[in-house]
Amino acid sequence: MKFLHTADWHIGRRLHGFDLTEEQQNAFQQIEQIALDEQVDGIVIAGDLYDRGAPAETAVAQLNGMLEQLNLKDHFPIYAISGNHDSATRLATGSPWFKDTQFYLNTKIAQAFEPVELPDTQLFLLPYFEPFEVQQYFDDDSIQHLDQAIVPIVAKMKTHFDPAKKHVLVAHFFAAGSATTDSETRLTVGGLGAIPTGSLTDFDYVALGHLHGRDALTTDAVPARYSGSPVKFSMSEANQQKGVWIVDTATEPVSWTFRPITPIRDVQQLTASFEDLLDPEQFQELNFDDFFGIVLTDTQPIPNVLAQLRERYPNIVTLGRQDGFQTQVAYQGESGQQMRQMNPMTLLADFYEQVAQEPLTKQQQQWASDALKQANEEEK
Repeated sequence: MKFLHTADWHIGRRLHGFDLTEEQQNAFQQIEQIALDEQVDGIVIAGDLYDRGAPAETAVAQLNGMLEQLNLKDHFPIYAISGNHDSATRLATGSPWFKDTQFYLNTKIAQAFEPVELPDTQLFLLPYFEPFEVQQYFDDDSIQHLDQAIVPIVAKMKTHFDPAKKHVLVAHFFAAGSATTDSETRLTVGGLGAIPTGSLTDFDYVALGHLHGRDALTTDAVPARYSGSPVKFSMSEANQQKGVWIVDTATEPVSWTFRPITPIRDVQQLTASFEDLLDPEQFQELNFDDFFGIVLTDTQPIPNVLAQLRERYPNIVTLGRQDGFQTQVAYQGESGQQMRQMNPMTLLADFYEQVAQEPLTKQQQQWASDALKQANEEEK
């Protein structure tokens, strides 16, 4: 069996307020084309199809269109599970008749012990679960944490192993030793929410979801991989290469190859001075429609800095300072009585120069003068 492994679509997600519908649709179309080019026997989606448990109508329509295209029009079997961002109940709506089109969607732990039987492979679809669910299922109060819960789960799955076939686990959890990014909901507290990779060694391949980087888990001790999300969801993912795995269970051992996805608008981090960022001779190689996280090396205040930067970089998602501001705690000038007798413009100029370590520009002086004039008129 050759299948495509993807996960963490998070349909409906936004990037710091920016709509990602176009990016997600484009990534989906590339996934579809890869599946067609590779002539895969099925598509695995390892959880977090939606970004939230109660998705917006637009997100529901978008995901429905994607699944309809893959399953009903392209005729790819789909093997999917619910993730921690999905509402298992909502996602399962209609699933009783999905199997008629070879769309297998597991949202309950009990379903994980009924493998999907293929000519040379058994697929165990394990949805996201909490320890309490496993405790109830096995009627075992000693199960308190995920590392304890996975033991009886794997043990029961092994009772269904066909020794003549390969065994693939599809799951959505944090594997111990994995690297995270800012866009994932943390599933670990003091290490108790992690699944030990040693508990996965009985499988020929483990198709994981939850972490958004394909390199989050790179151990050779177990054949497990995260596909990562097909779209970048945070600045901490700026340097990640997004894509999918093509997994072939016909080889010995099972082999997997990464196929990259190219974004419409990439997520990039820029660290530079305000002057360089607006210099038309600088950064000419960039696609200025990309999403940018900008870190300024300047330490002085810059009026309307975000508005000015967005004239060249319209999609700024974060803006920060590398070294903060060079400021002084208090105004080091005249006494209070003397200050009240000073010209307001002189006072402002002195204060600004002490704080910003540079004088007011002519434009700033004009703005201040206009504001003072308006304030004086309103008092009359």
